[in-house]
Amino acid sequence: MIAKFFLALGLALLMVVTGMSSYVYLGSRQSKVAVAPQKPAAASPRPDAFVLPGTIYLEQSGALYRFSAGRFHQLTPEVGWTQPSLYPDGSHLLAVKRSLFYSDVYALTLYGGVAAQFTNNAASPRNSWDTGANAWSFYPRLSPDQRTLWMSYDGPKYAGNNYFDVDMEVWAVPLGGTIRQGRAWTTANSYTGGDVQPIVVPGGIVYTKYTYDQDGNRTGQLWFTNRAGSAGRALTSTAAGCLEPSISPDGHTMAMICTYQKQVSYLTIASWNGSTLGGLQTLVTDQLVAQPIWSPDGTGIAYLAPGGPAAPFQLWWLPKNAYAPPPPSPIPTPSPTPGGPHNGPLPSPTPSPAPAAPVVKPIQVTTNLGFDATSPLAWSS
Repeated sequence: MIAKFFLALGLALLMVVTGMSSYVYLGSRQSKVAVAPQKPAAASPRPDAFVLPGTIYLEQSGALYRFSAGRFHQLTPEVGWTQPSLYPDGSHLLAVKRSLFYSDVYALTLYGGVAAQFTNNAASPRNSWDTGANAWSFYPRLSPDQRTLWMSYDGPKYAGNNYFDVDMEVWAVPLGGTIRQGRAWTTANSYTGGDVQPIVVPGGIVYTKYTYDQDGNRTGQLWFTNRAGSAGRALTSTAAGCLEPSISPDGHTMAMICTYQKQVSYLTIASWNGSTLGGLQTLVTDQLVAQPIWSPDGTGIAYLAPGGPAAPFQLWWLPKNAYAPPPPSPIPTPSPTPGGPHNGPLPSPTPSPAPAAPVVKPIQVTTNLGFDATSPLAWSS
């Protein structure tokens, strides 16, 4: 019995040692994917790093950053800042600050200082115990005249009337005014997440409406409305599953992502005539694309996508030549070479074939960072 006891004890110790050794070995062989992302301002740009035009504003870990001339500068502390958008005149940023139970919209200077607070969605002190008395504001945008704040908003909520149905609707509020002075422009489908990501276009707004299709699948659609209280009409089908609209600087093309109800998100564009979209053109199909945005000079589209399998989201750039290649240079037609006496007409020359357009692929701008794929980007010239 004693021998069997020591044999069992020895086998148990061997299993522990072997298990620990295997764990240490596997830990030493882990992929760099598990390494925590660097802070953007701490990352040194590579000498050969690709430099984008203008200045991009984006978010990581609750802090806003400015990216210009290949370098990042931190604008705010990591306290819940997200979803930056620019004033139309480029003088300030709109941004959302998230708290545990609510979020508010602020104006920030281009250096991250708080200039104004435009919403007050925290529950009153007497209702502070009631989480449902708080509200959320997301995706703020300003009208071109900078007098109206557009945003997705989940209030007001009333007890006994969908009190805990927190679907967002698109609201328009006078800048500097109270929510009581605002109006809901859309009516959300219940228990879907609602209407989000409004962008202001001439004559109305384009936004993402979440709905359920005939098979009960939750999906996104782009919608356009030009009247408060009217959902407007769908621009894309439920089958395409499109969301995150972004309008080009000339106002004639819209970028978006489309999922086709799969665990994918393709970078897609379509022509826009002010009221309807043209056919969808898929540009990127091998990445999980998020938050496309056009460069102010119209030379390409930036977006977020993972830098590798199961990796955090990085900044990417797709040059314009990838989706609007320039026309090929004309190929001169060779002339027949005189070769002495010839009876009858000369043979027709055979034109040279035009060269195939080069394949333009996306460029990865950042590495080892980790941006928030739910936060839109802002871009100034």
